[in-house]
This record gives sequence, structure tokens and C-alpha cells, in this order.
Amino acid sequence: MSQIFEGYENQYCQLSANLSKKCAAAAVLDGEQKKQKISEIQVGLDEADSLIRKMDLEARGLQPNIKAMLLVKLREYKSDLNNLKSEVKRIASTNLNQAARDELLEAGMADTLTVSANQRDRLLMSTERLNKSSNRVRESRKVMLETEELGVSLLHDLHQQRHSLLHANNTLHGVDDNMSRSKKIITSISRRMDRNKWTIGAIITVLVLAIGAILYFKLSK
Repeated sequence: MSQIFEGYENQYCQLSANLSKKCAAAAVLDGEQKKQKISEIQVGLDEADSLIRKMDLEARGLQPNIKAMLLVKLREYKSDLNNLKSEVKRIASTNLNQAARDELLEAGMADTLTVSANQRDRLLMSTERLNKSSNRVRESRKVMLETEELGVSLLHDLHQQRHSLLHANNTLHGVDDNMSRSKKIITSISRRMDRNKWTIGAIITVLVLAIGAILYFKLSK
């Protein structure tokens, strides 16, 4: 998850809790004190709106799977902010007397705090679920990266083996060519030896005949 988003998220949760306390306090005030407190709350609501927009922009710039989870969080925060705004409008439009303030202190403020606490619990549960989902996404991404690295390593090994096989094939072709040339040379030498044998045989035959003729003429005289 984006650290920038988490920073905005922490700021918003703290601001939302502070605004809820101020709303509860403003509900029991009257006159100028009430107006001043509502003005403070309005400033906080503007700041909360700004944080929501920043979180929205940051979430939309992330990867689709992470963006989807963060947008779910944003819907919760926007709902929380709308509830705060509605509460502020209700407080601003109501002029409570002392009896109403006492009743609010005894019942209304307790209900507001209960609702706010329940909403915070829901937000925390949603945040916890989304964090778990983010962890699963990170683990899946880690497995994918490891698988990709393994695939790259296997392709590299196969490439090296292919290179070795091609080299061995070229070597075998070279040996085959050398053997063919050697065979041709041996055949040529064998033919020459055969021709030399016939030549030597013919020479010996001529010499024998010449010697025989010479002996014949000498003996005949």
C-alpha cells in the first residue's frame, strides 16, 4: 500500500475523531460560544475534505488491484465525513434551551458518541480487512516475481544448452568433413599404389624378357 495514502489516512482518522468530540461539545453550547465552535468545526471539515481528495488522487494513481481496495476505504471515509457534516448542520440549526441541553447531555450526546464509536469500529474492521487483502496481494506478487525469475533462469539455461548443442553439431560436421577428406586422400593413395604396382610389374617383365633374350643370343652362338 502507498505510504502517502496511509499518511493521509492517519491524519483523517485523527481529524475525524477530533471533529466528533467538537460536535458533541458544540451541541451543549449556546450563543457566541456555539458559533465559534461551529466555525472551528467547519475549518476541520474543509481540511477533512482536502484529505479525502488527496487520498482519492493518490489511490487512482496506483495499480488496479490496490486502487480497488483503497477506493473501498474512501467510500467509508466519505460516508463518515457526510455524517459529520449532517451533524454540524443539525447543531447549527438548533437553538437548545437548558432543558434540551440537559437532555442532550444525558441521552443525545451519549447516542452521538455511541454512533461515532460504532462507526469507528466499522472503519477499523474495514481497514483491517483491507490490510489483510493487501498482504495477500503482496504475497501473490512476490510469488509471481519469484516464478518469473525462475522462468528467466530456465530460459537462460536452455539458451546455453542450445548453444552447446549447436557447437557440438558444428564440431561433428567438421569431423565428418575431415573424415571425408581423409577417405578421399586414402583412396587416391591406394590408386597410386595400384598404378605403381602395375608399372613395377611391367618393368620387371620387360627386364626379364630382355635378360632372357640376351641369354638366348649368347647361348645360341
